[in-house]
Amino acid sequence: MKVCVFAASSSRIDAAYMKAAEELGVAFAGHRVHAVFGGGGIGLMGIFADSLMAHGGSVTGVIPGFMMDEGWGHSGVSDMIVTPDMSERKKTIFAMSDAAVALPGGVGTLEELTEVITLKQLGQFNKPIVIINVNGFYDHLIEFFDHMVRGHFMRLEHRDIWQIVTTAEEVVPAIVNYTGWHADPKVIARI
Repeated sequence: MKVCVFAASSSRIDAAYMKAAEELGVAFAGHRVHAVFGGGGIGLMGIFADSLMAHGGSVTGVIPGFMMDEGWGHSGVSDMIVTPDMSERKKTIFAMSDAAVALPGGVGTLEELTEVITLKQLGQFNKPIVIINVNGFYDHLIEFFDHMVRGHFMRLEHRDIWQIVTTAEEVVPAIVNYTGWHADPKVIARI
């Protein structure tokens, strides 16, 4: 199983988030999950990849050329795909993955998460999406999604596009036990 992971590139964050990234690497290695991630060597991306590889796991990085040119790529990841731009990076990651997982992160992580949710809403990514809500990091986003549902910008059924867990240990079971979302998402895509 290949699972893409969205995560912060910031290293100036709370240790609880770093611990979650490390634990996710351990969990993936223990369950022989091949990770696909943004290829960065710092922040939660780097911690996650380091942990996964230290515990015998496998990982593929997908990074735009300009980021490699800046030296932002993870130097320890041997399987690195370099794309021409950010859009191709996401397309490649999504196409390679059997599920998507979001650790805490900034606007890049948010953009990746909301794009994969949108793709699932439109029937283009019919795979599990798991949000790791460490220390309530995603509480406000989840509430905003609920606000969208209450305002009829999303259907109530769309609330079931993603799964929410609070620890890294819950991620693999959430993916493995996923039973699907909607037989034909396009039927309910239109509000």
